[in-house]
Amino acid sequence: MTGATALGDSQRQFAAALLDPQRAAPPGLRAWNGSDPAARLAVYRNNVVCSLVDALADSFPVVRQLVGDAFFRAMAGLFVRESPPRSRVLAHYGKEFPAFVVGFEPAAGLPYLADLARLEASRVVAYHAADAEPVPDEMVSLALASGERMGELRLGLHPSVNALASPHAVVSLWAAHQLDDDGEIEPVDVDLPESALILRTGLEVLVLPAPRGAVEFVEAVRGGLNLGDAAVRAMAAAPDFDLTTTLTLLLAHGALSSIHLPPRPSS
Repeated sequence: MTGATALGDSQRQFAAALLDPQRAAPPGLRAWNGSDPAARLAVYRNNVVCSLVDALADSFPVVRQLVGDAFFRAMAGLFVRESPPRSRVLAHYGKEFPAFVVGFEPAAGLPYLADLARLEASRVVAYHAADAEPVPDEMVSLALASGERMGELRLGLHPSVNALASPHAVVSLWAAHQLDDDGEIEPVDVDLPESALILRTGLEVLVLPAPRGAVEFVEAVRGGLNLGDAAVRAMAAAPDFDLTTTLTLLLAHGALSSIHLPPRPSS
């Protein structure tokens, strides 16, 4: 075994022991002052897990408020041990947390919780997304004047744009928890379906309630469809879809970073 291989094995053993309290300290582990390495590892393990749970609490504050701090920390602690971070940037940690909530049996009585976590995760992603200038008004006017070829237009979304459709009122639920600490939270009928667009304008992340059709349109554009095909996809999912209203919403909030008409294919 080479030195590099041995080092890699030692690091993997240490990482596994760090997240699993049932594991013994890796062989060869020593404390600088001769104290019990297992006891010192336990302290370090606790500090690491607590730091990661704290990072999740910062990213999912409404989820934490809804289930209570003790429940959240227990749930997040299990997630941390199953899904340790793969980046040194803790702001990026927790993308898989909503999927974990789906399968977390003690939270089964709160069927809206995973979608609420998805909304909060989308806000974190939007905040840290790359900057991009919104498409200029003159370019929009020129593109929309393309006549019979307007359906061929290609739209580029701002990097921060995300969309969410839920069978539960997670948008209203999230909004109700944005009051000051002294504010009274209004009751929300969580069984009403809601959808939203999440994006960043400047340094502010917005959660914009939007019709289901607008969400379908955005996802179709993200998937590479042109304007006409995206509108057809949105109308199939939501017959009341309104293209003009949707484009107005996107443009008003800088959600489009490009719009262009591809050249005609040569014959």
